[in-house]
Amino acid sequence: MGPLMLDIEGLEVNSAEQDMLQNPLLGGIIFFSRNYASPNQIAELSQSVREIANRDILIAVDHEGGRVQRFREGFTHVPAMASILKNAKSLDTAKRDAYRWGSLIAIEVQAVGIDFSFAPVLDLGNEISRVIGDRAFSTQVDEVIALGREFIKGMNDFGMAATAKHFPGHGSVEADSHVDIPVDERPRELIISQDMRVFAELAQSYQAVMPAHVIYPSVDSKPAGFSELWLQDILRGQLNFDGVIFSDDLSMKGAEVVGGYYDRAKAAVVAGCDMVLVCNHPVEGRALLDSFDFELDPKASNRLKKMKGQSLNYSLTKVRQSPDWLQLEHDLELDNLV
Repeated sequence: MGPLMLDIEGLEVNSAEQDMLQNPLLGGIIFFSRNYASPNQIAELSQSVREIANRDILIAVDHEGGRVQRFREGFTHVPAMASILKNAKSLDTAKRDAYRWGSLIAIEVQAVGIDFSFAPVLDLGNEISRVIGDRAFSTQVDEVIALGREFIKGMNDFGMAATAKHFPGHGSVEADSHVDIPVDERPRELIISQDMRVFAELAQSYQAVMPAHVIYPSVDSKPAGFSELWLQDILRGQLNFDGVIFSDDLSMKGAEVVGGYYDRAKAAVVAGCDMVLVCNHPVEGRALLDSFDFELDPKASNRLKKMKGQSLNYSLTKVRQSPDWLQLEHDLELDNLV
């Protein structure tokens, strides 16, 4: 399976994108809100991408809930993860709801032919962070671990692989790596014992990781997603994680410290990423398809194949008639949310 994940421009595949989809270096496509008009349309687009590629290709989306939910009209409104515990009577109730929301996301996203959502966020929801905030389950380490574990189990039980982000934790730094270069100046011991403890505790639960474009100078001078120390020594070596490592979007401001797009992709792969993402920059993404010449981990392709959805369908309407979805509708009282 190819090492690049790119995106497409609109609601259908255009002629230039047909050539792109047939390039064997392309291993994945990520959808955004601009690609969505309705459940039927996105299901048709998923099917078209697979037919044109004519091989195994991963299709992904950021469908976390709250402000990060790419498909809205026609899909269930998923709340921000912070609201699960906030609105629950107890942690046990919140854990049940986290499981149910993970299950529902898995069911609905796969119902339109998409393999997985890049979720859950396992960062701490500290007030200092502009980009994480209510995307996180909680500000407390133990609560994030408890709710994250149940959310992941819900995804997995309904055939979807989970991607933990943003390793080793983006929630304790103010700057947003989309538009800035965040630097977390805290001591190594604090980062390891707080933010990273969530990822350590759940390392055998999730199937993939997306590292943060954050620099932690007490550990390494490079952002985590370009750091062999973070990805090879700590994530793979100390945490014994053997799943997929996705880069975060290489077009983000936080990746610029590494150089141009070729340099960013090379640094990410050398550090240990199995697949690199370039979003919203089609010229640069396609240029990488032509220039990509980095040696990959021979295990990368087999890891990536495990991200394939297990419950793919192409009809959200039909899936919503299933006993599993009807039970979730009842448990989550979705009548006023759909």
